Amino acid sequence: MNDQYFRLSTEAGIAHLQLNRPDRLNVMDIAFYAGLREIVQTLDASGEVRVLVISSTGKHFSAGMDFEVFANISNDFDTRSPRKRLGFQRALAGLMDCFDVLDKARFPVICAVQGGCIGGGLDLAAACDIRVCTADAFFCLQETQIGMVADLGVLQRLPKLIPAGVARQMAYTSERLSAERALAVGLVNAVLPDANALEHHAMELARSIASKSPLAVAGSKTALNFARDHATAESLQHMALLQSAIFDTADLSEAIAGWQARRDPRFEGLPPLPD
Repeated sequence: MNDQYFRLSTEAGIAHLQLNRPDRLNVMDIAFYAGLREIVQTLDASGEVRVLVISSTGKHFSAGMDFEVFANISNDFDTRSPRKRLGFQRALAGLMDCFDVLDKARFPVICAVQGGCIGGGLDLAAACDIRVCTADAFFCLQETQIGMVADLGVLQRLPKLIPAGVARQMAYTSERLSAERALAVGLVNAVLPDANALEHHAMELARSIASKSPLAVAGSKTALNFARDHATAESLQHMALLQSAIFDTADLSEAIAGWQARRDPRFEGLPPLPD
């Protein structure tokens, strides 16, 4: 099933996941969400991946939710009774979790966007740690255009990535945010001229991250995510507890030894997660 939607490769601790339905503009249906969650959880559980790069094939990164899902929405997303609405909530939470896994993974996730990043595509991108894009990329919350509220996490994450007023304008109007504007407001870290340059930049960034202690990188992601969602005082208390749990003198010694010997340090990977 996953082969219908994705192309996955791994090398030297870097996993590269490509959305691979260019003929359908990489639209997302229910199987797509389940497949993405399965892949990310499997990569995380292995302990072998230090960075994940997500990109896509074709003209656009993703056109978002497949309209066929909305055409057949009455089964899992029925709101005609209290019991049905309870089921709706569970089904929607399941879809949200398919992007939450990107946030919860121990490794950083780099999202490389070319062309349109629309609707659910922006939900995915917003759940990643770092975003880079091509000069022709654009970002759009399409949901109000079709009479609904974006509901897979982008409205919760986007205002923490860019100014709240910009996020609100995107949500209310469905207008496009250009690559240049996305860079100016901080949604992306870099704009590259074309898809080839984008992939090269993303992989170079991934290699830089993968060369560092995976424990230190995972700890940094944990601390940053906690600070994003909590007040400073709570985050500092969390940091003290986190650092006392993961401070590794072996990694520190190896980093110093590598620097002194002018060689790349060799860090132990993270352990596999229990079943």
